[in-house]
Amino acid sequence: MTREITHAQPGDAVAIAGLVNEAYRVEDFFKVGDRTDSREIAALLERDLFLVVRDGESEIEGSVYVAVKEGRGYFGMLSVRPSGQGSGVGSALIDAAETFCSGAGCTAMDLWVVNLREELRPWYGKLGYAESGTAPWPEDELHRLSRPAHFVIMSKPLSPRLEGTS
Repeated sequence: MTREITHAQPGDAVAIAGLVNEAYRVEDFFKVGDRTDSREIAALLERDLFLVVRDGESEIEGSVYVAVKEGRGYFGMLSVRPSGQGSGVGSALIDAAETFCSGAGCTAMDLWVVNLREELRPWYGKLGYAESGTAPWPEDELHRLSRPAHFVIMSKPLSPRLEGTS
């Protein structure tokens, strides 16, 4: 099934925040509270973008945050409605994020996963991502953890393709 992936609009912030929080409930075993809120999503939409997949009723079925910084792409908050997980929506969103970043001239794509989500590293590995470093949990967010955690940075080389070229 072909999925249309579009750029989210500012009015999508509440729906994206709800989707992200629903998808990230799997992290309740180490994290306290919601993953995000509509204010954070709205602020991210002002400077970067979210790619979204909508269902037949225009409800957001999946989303991913995408940023370009210093020749590298980044994606995060990959979220698919739990009932749609395993259907290829997440992989399609990652592919669209990589295509967007490649088109912006990026030479690599990065993502951060929490070390406690052990299922994620092998899944991203199948998509060509390899561990490239670690990062600590932000000091000002430590109160939201119920157990120690840190980030594993994963990266993948991209072939930059500047807009307007083939």
